[in-house]
Amino acid sequence: MISVIDTNILLDIFLPDPLHGESSLKLLEEVYSQGSIIICDIVYCELAPQFKEKGVLDESLEKIGISILNANTDTLYKAGLLWLQYRKHQKSRERIIPDFIIGSFAMVQGDRLITRDRGFYRDYFKGLKLNLG
Repeated sequence: MISVIDTNILLDIFLPDPLHGESSLKLLEEVYSQGSIIICDIVYCELAPQFKEKGVLDESLEKIGISILNANTDTLYKAGLLWLQYRKHQKSRERIIPDFIIGSFAMVQGDRLITRDRGFYRDYFKGLKLNLG
C-alpha cells in the first residue's frame, strides 16, 4: 500500500498543532505499518517555509520514512482537467491547482491519500481512497 501524505498532516506533526498533532502522528504511525509513505514535490514545497534549512526538512522526512516523488505528466494533466471542472462549477476560487496536484498524485502515483481535508477530496476525486478507510 502506497500512502500519499497531505501537507496538513505533516504540519500537524512538525509544528506541532495542539489540536490535531497527536491524532495526525497516530494516523501516520498506523499508515507506516501498512506500506510505504510518499509525498509529492508540491507537499515538499508547502512544508519548506516551516524549516530554516533544507537539510533539516530532508532529515525530518527521512526520520519518519517519507520519500519524495515528483508528480509525473499523467498526474499533472489530470490535475489540470479536474481544476478546470472545479472552476466551471464554482463562483469563488477557494481551491488552487496545488490542491488538485496533491489529489491527482494520490490517484495516479499512490493508493490512497492521508489528509484532514477529506470533504474536498471526496467531492472532487471520485474513487480516491482516503485515510485508513
